[in-house]
Amino acid sequence: MTRDGHGTPGLDVVGLGEAMALFQPPPGHLLADTATVEVHVAGAELNLCTAVARLGVRAGFCSRVGADPLGTRVLAAARSAGVDTSLVTVDPAHPTGLYLKDVRPDGQRRVHYYRAGSAAAHLDPSDAARLLAARPRLVAVSGITLALGPGPRAAVEAVLKAARPAGVTVALDPNLRPALGDVDRQAADVRALLPYVDVLLLGTDEAGPVLGVRDPDDAAEVFAAASAAGVAETVLKAGAHGCYHAGPDGAAVHLPSAATTVVDPVGAGDAFAGGYLAGRLRGAPAAAAAGLGSALAAGVVAAPGDTTGLPDSATAASLLGRALDGRRAAG
Repeated sequence: MTRDGHGTPGLDVVGLGEAMALFQPPPGHLLADTATVEVHVAGAELNLCTAVARLGVRAGFCSRVGADPLGTRVLAAARSAGVDTSLVTVDPAHPTGLYLKDVRPDGQRRVHYYRAGSAAAHLDPSDAARLLAARPRLVAVSGITLALGPGPRAAVEAVLKAARPAGVTVALDPNLRPALGDVDRQAADVRALLPYVDVLLLGTDEAGPVLGVRDPDDAAEVFAAASAAGVAETVLKAGAHGCYHAGPDGAAVHLPSAATTVVDPVGAGDAFAGGYLAGRLRGAPAAAAAGLGSALAAGVVAAPGDTTGLPDSATAASLLGRALDGRRAAG
């Protein structure tokens, strides 16, 4: 394997996971009968890092891609988004993963993954060592990487167990995916790592499997369960109903969704997480950081594609500035 070869500046956020090529038909067409497809690059951790970079916060991606055109495309897309790729290795023995997405006439999305045996499915603790040697301020991981196989699971475990002694903050999004196998097993793998997690960003549909709460819509119960598991800070994503974040006294506070138009919800959670984490790293209080994440998520759901709806750099800088005004107001 070879390193991608670009220099690594001091990074604020590094995402560890898989990025894949996404093939989807143009709007109004289906994979079964389309004559053309659109090609994009997507992946939860890269989506998150793209949102972070758009806000002017330094982001990097740690992964493996194949020595193939799709791997070249992943690297080019990450660089174009302002995400550092020096922690990506190019693996000549395994391909870059890809997936296909259909949008059905009723609005339902059908996703077909072709990632078995991919380069990223061969992540292992050596990737964790490479990431930690870069000494980022925060590492972002998800349950998706845990579910890719024993090697990626070992990589995530190695990062999380070494992060705190190294002074690196850990953020985790469970991102439970039925397409990746038994959800209860995925939830158990996430639950085992919660003592090493500083910031937990999870959806109401994940609170039950991961935390064992009786009422996943009861944010106070979710926050209490996460705290009992060793998590310092929790955000509960409630989709169209917004999110819950911790107030100054630690109580759960509801923030309504900022979305007014929903075209494609895929990627909204990643955008929210990127905005929230970037805001917190820059010193914004939880309420302002959640508002920043919600604004980014609202843009993403209003456009097709995982990151197409992110604001331009000037607008993103303005949004971050407002979040930091929240810090000054709180002070």
